[in-house]
Amino acid sequence: MLVAHAAATWFMCGLIWTVQSLHYPLFDGVGAERFAEYEARHTSRISRLLAVPALVEVVTGAALVWYRPQGVDLSIVLIAGALLAAIWLLTAVVQVPLHARLAGGFDTIAHRTLVSTNRWRTALWSVRGLLVLWMVAG
Repeated sequence: MLVAHAAATWFMCGLIWTVQSLHYPLFDGVGAERFAEYEARHTSRISRLLAVPALVEVVTGAALVWYRPQGVDLSIVLIAGALLAAIWLLTAVVQVPLHARLAGGFDTIAHRTLVSTNRWRTALWSVRGLLVLWMVAG
């Protein structure tokens, strides 16, 4: 279970770094006339890409609270879980509403806010990734 958790976490970590450093910064080059269509396609495709790994990460992360391999400290599992909760709270409260604004067409302020606030998710997933590596090494 820990290996599946680590794989899902590192998939999500790689995905968030790709989105933060490559994908979101390119939004402003799409063009206003086609941006709403582009945003709809982005949202649909990224959701399909992350659905299974995100579900695996959440389910295995929760299961690790009760079924930890020997040597994996509960406090590390709980800290990693709190980081994951913070990531998904930021997603729901900040990122999803910004994508909803962008669904109506390109908005410079919404785009800048999307990129800048996504740094928090990128940082949180990076720290999670390191904690999960620590669990695997433990």
